[in-house]
Amino acid sequence: MVLTVSEAGFGDRDISSLASQTQPLMPFPRSSGVLLHPTSFPNRLGVGDLGPEAYRFIDFLHECHQRVWQVLPLGPTGHGNSPYMSYSSMAGNPLLISLDSLGEAGLLTHEELAVPDITTPTVDYDAATQAKMPLLAKAADRFQAQASDEQRQSFEAFCRDREFWLDGYALFMALKQAHGGQSWTQWDTDIARRQPEAIAQWTQKLSHEVFHQKYWQFLFHQQWSWLRQYANERGISILGDMPFYVAHDSADVWEFPDRFLLEPDGQPSSVAGVPPDYFSATGQLWGNPIFNWERIESLGFQWWIQRFEALLAFVDIIRIDHFRGFQAYWEVPGDEATAMNGKWVEAPGEALFDRLKQEIGSLPIIAEDLGVITPEVEALRDRYEFPGMRILQFAFGSGPDNAYLPFNYNQNCLVYTGTHDNDTTVGWYESVDDYAKTSLHDYLGQLGPDGIHWDMIRLALSSTANQAIIPLQDLMGLGTEHRMNTPGLGEGNWVWRYHPADITDHLKGYFRHLTQLYGRAQ
Repeated sequence: MVLTVSEAGFGDRDISSLASQTQPLMPFPRSSGVLLHPTSFPNRLGVGDLGPEAYRFIDFLHECHQRVWQVLPLGPTGHGNSPYMSYSSMAGNPLLISLDSLGEAGLLTHEELAVPDITTPTVDYDAATQAKMPLLAKAADRFQAQASDEQRQSFEAFCRDREFWLDGYALFMALKQAHGGQSWTQWDTDIARRQPEAIAQWTQKLSHEVFHQKYWQFLFHQQWSWLRQYANERGISILGDMPFYVAHDSADVWEFPDRFLLEPDGQPSSVAGVPPDYFSATGQLWGNPIFNWERIESLGFQWWIQRFEALLAFVDIIRIDHFRGFQAYWEVPGDEATAMNGKWVEAPGEALFDRLKQEIGSLPIIAEDLGVITPEVEALRDRYEFPGMRILQFAFGSGPDNAYLPFNYNQNCLVYTGTHDNDTTVGWYESVDDYAKTSLHDYLGQLGPDGIHWDMIRLALSSTANQAIIPLQDLMGLGTEHRMNTPGLGEGNWVWRYHPADITDHLKGYFRHLTQLYGRAQ
């Protein structure tokens, strides 16, 4: 089977088996890059994918001398489409599979691919799902009926290599489909509690659907592997995201309930969040189940090691979201309505990272250390020399001791104008209070002629931070309506995408110039 992206001008390449990776790139030299999730790529079927536009984006990064592409979590998403609430901490999102490549492989016909375009300017997950999933099912059936011995061997090798998460995930997703999308705690007790007889019966009953799920993961890994190799060959590392917690309604919790603090009925006995602070009088109640760290440690941290290994099959560098949870986490009783009545509980982060170093070797990790961070969290981060994060939008609301001001950086950190959770720089500037705006003006000396977004990009690129990451929206100078996520807002997030014409020659030229000017070019 030969899958190509000749439409994008890259010629024919065989990706019937997982592409071999280039040698890992040095993770933390002085460099810069762009934050963009694959769902934001232009695409006619309502959501970005791993097809030709993904390669054009890599070419854009290469042309501008960028060395890092940062993505959000890549797993399959549920209600709300948040990549931080995935059905699996180790699987890939089938919606990102390129159908064009499947057509070139003969798995889909020209007529099958001639579905009406989804013309909404933002991502339409529901329409994309309705358009793509039946075609992905056709491709899986065609592969099952027509694959050569070599192709079957490649697929079977993939399944064996990832058996530790793939079998449970595939059955979990098939079960969710059979139960109309219900959470696993609403299934019949025998299968919710994974009784062996129920597992055997449902595995046989849903064998066709389980095969689909495994094959879609095979396709995702093939296409992502090729894209990653294409980036690596051009000197670009992929910086991926690991949420600290996992969703309660996930294959992870259903398959490994002993790794989490759960009631006998499967509901969380304790849930995650953060305590009350300046921003919220009642704190934040996230609802994710708390880890059973005693059990996890007694098993040699196997589940965490497998999780890191699974993500490192996708990316070159890992950003750990909510890094402070590895030192201490806020635990709230499962029946609480707010996060007020929680407590701090210490976590065995040092023992985990020591074990990870033994099993994996060097740890290309960036620690998301935003918010109220204690000396103990800083000590854990610094013990392993993990770079921390600095956000320029946080730099101008107080005095010269503000840790986010560029002159306070040490080199071992990564600076952003803003993250996926922030407003765009233009939107932030239009809404920020007068004190912060005046502080920014004084810091800059004067505003440049190209817009506040380029002033902030200059600050990031000129800083002493080893890495600088710019959201694509900031490079384009876009306003609030183009932000990726508004924390606490239940709808309308994760839907931004751009048009190919938005990446102009002027943008590329100026970005390349500043990258060279501030010593971050390849």
